[in-house]
Amino acid sequence: MRVAVFGGSFNPPHLGHVLAGTYILATGEVDHVLVVPAYRHAFGKPLAPFPLRMALTEAAFSCVAQSSVDPIEYELSGESRSIHTLTALARLHPTWRMRLVVGTDVVAESHKWFRFDEIVQLAPLLVLPRGESVVPVILPRVSSTVIRGMLRAGGPGAVRSLVPASVHALLDAETVRLLLGDA
Repeated sequence: MRVAVFGGSFNPPHLGHVLAGTYILATGEVDHVLVVPAYRHAFGKPLAPFPLRMALTEAAFSCVAQSSVDPIEYELSGESRSIHTLTALARLHPTWRMRLVVGTDVVAESHKWFRFDEIVQLAPLLVLPRGESVVPVILPRVSSTVIRGMLRAGGPGAVRSLVPASVHALLDAETVRLLLGDA
């Protein structure tokens, strides 16, 4: 099976993430999208609690056939590193042919990645355009950082058009507080 491994903070997941998963499947390059929320950000970025991000990500991708959300980075614990995740997935699923989904913005930062050469050997990159691009399909210029800022400024109503309806339905006061790190 050809599997696209789509990792990220998903803090919170947004329409750009869901559209990326749908686009990946529509290209026919893979049979399944495995969405992997980070347990602990490799560069120390603060994140909402893992169970909350996992639930929001499952809700967001519930509308994407041929996708699943995997808690493997929670099971591995510690700092999330792509090489550890991909190695564990390869061990668990030796018949999978994996591709690692990254945005064009991430490719420019590949020098910061731990054991990047080994990563691309295990799972060649599947690069998605973000923002302005010459590629015919452009994913919306939206990020979880922008969404958290909008939540802080205007509450859940401010992000209604940027997150899946299934995620918006879960944005109660406690969830917003956790996403914003206002513990």
